[in-house]
Amino acid sequence: MGATTVANSTVAIDVLPSCRRAEGIGYYGLSNNLGTAIAPTIGMLIYQWTASYGLIFLLSFLAAGIGFAINSTLKLKPRPVENFHFSLSLDRFLLLKGWPEALCMICYSFSYGVVSTYIAIYAKQEMGMTTGTGLFFTLLCIGLMSSRLIGARGLQKGRIAENASHGVLTSAVGYLVFAAFPGVWGFYGAALIVGLGNGHMFPAFQTMFISMAPASQRGTANSTLLTAWDTGFGLGIILGGLAAEFFSYSAAFWLAWIINLAGAVLFFAYARSHFLANRIGG
Repeated sequence: MGATTVANSTVAIDVLPSCRRAEGIGYYGLSNNLGTAIAPTIGMLIYQWTASYGLIFLLSFLAAGIGFAINSTLKLKPRPVENFHFSLSLDRFLLLKGWPEALCMICYSFSYGVVSTYIAIYAKQEMGMTTGTGLFFTLLCIGLMSSRLIGARGLQKGRIAENASHGVLTSAVGYLVFAAFPGVWGFYGAALIVGLGNGHMFPAFQTMFISMAPASQRGTANSTLLTAWDTGFGLGIILGGLAAEFFSYSAAFWLAWIINLAGAVLFFAYARSHFLANRIGG
């Protein structure tokens, strides 16, 4: 999964014309978010109808096979690599100057990891909802699609930092609503708000990483972004689970908001200006 996501997004970026690269990243990212937002809803519906995990895993395998078949149709020109010397230097794997943005992304994905992983258990045990999780992810998906389509034009015009700022603030509000208002309105309202925030934030951050890297390091930039996201997501699952086990789900969701807020503070205090000072081409 790690190899596929890095390679796939790098190919998508390489085939986009430079004048529309930022906008294209937004549309490409929308496809990823659609999958991750729709799949939980479909999976839970299938289980409710059939009570079969085997069927869910079979459909997952078939979906992956369709993706493989589509990818096999790609015809890419091989690029010669000149003056290559094997090295274990860290900058071959990570875009080192993107560390502030990577720390921010770890914070944001931490929050998403907590909420997306434990939302179904929380809804059933704490709110008595057995079918409401599907609507939660549907609203999340609607928010993602809406903000991606709206924000794509802004990215095309070079408003990368502005888009990221809007996404960071909106996401922080969404997680606060989820933690502070545990009722039905807060539950569903937070899903839409978080979707709107993440839809603005993720393509903007991906564009930030790409804009700070030379053409030869686009893969490294993608790897850095996705590694940061996966790191935060994993930490969110682990620490969120511990908070829920030893305290409560409410404590886990407050922890998610606090970490998200820390990422927002870091972004506005340093990462935003760091990006503007280090992007290639001004």
